[in-house]
Amino acid sequence: MEDEMKRKFRKDKEKEQEPQAEAPQEQPEGEAPQEPTAEEQPAQEAQETDGITDLKPLLEASRQKAEEYLNLAQRVQADFDNFRRRNQSVRADAFEDGARELVKTLLPVVDNLERALAAESTDDNLKAGVAMVHKQLMDVLQKRGVEVIDRPGEVFDPNLETAVLQGTEDDGEKGTVCQVLQKGYRMGGVILRSAMVKVVPE
Repeated sequence: MEDEMKRKFRKDKEKEQEPQAEAPQEQPEGEAPQEPTAEEQPAQEAQETDGITDLKPLLEASRQKAEEYLNLAQRVQADFDNFRRRNQSVRADAFEDGARELVKTLLPVVDNLERALAAESTDDNLKAGVAMVHKQLMDVLQKRGVEVIDRPGEVFDPNLETAVLQGTEDDGEKGTVCQVLQKGYRMGGVILRSAMVKVVPE
């Protein structure tokens, strides 16, 4: 019995003296992975630098292409704006030319209405009707920017008037219009028809 107890005691002692294998340590959840060692870090940085260097030519080419497209778009926009302005100007000029041509065709009608008003008539109603038509027509022309050239007593202006007759010294001051034989008209600074006048010689 005593020998048995001694053997058991020796076995327990031997077990205590045996080195215990260390259990692998598990990495707690949620912890960040360990940083690379000092030997691994330079190699990793070299790979990242090489990748950035490879992208630089592509980025530069893309930037140049973007600038080229932007310049092209700006040129197209400027050309379109110029075209639109020219087109608007041409249309406005064409409209004004058409309006002036229309007014020119109406001027003989105005002349005839004025001759009818100047003629003697016993029919007052007819004369009043002609006067009303003349006034309405002149109001329309005035709203469209038509101005009458009728300058008796003013100094003769060859840009506005055409001298067809020569008066005498008794008709007024020298070089002035003494009589308007036919009124002239202008529209927007453009002479539609020069006035036909009688001028006192100088």
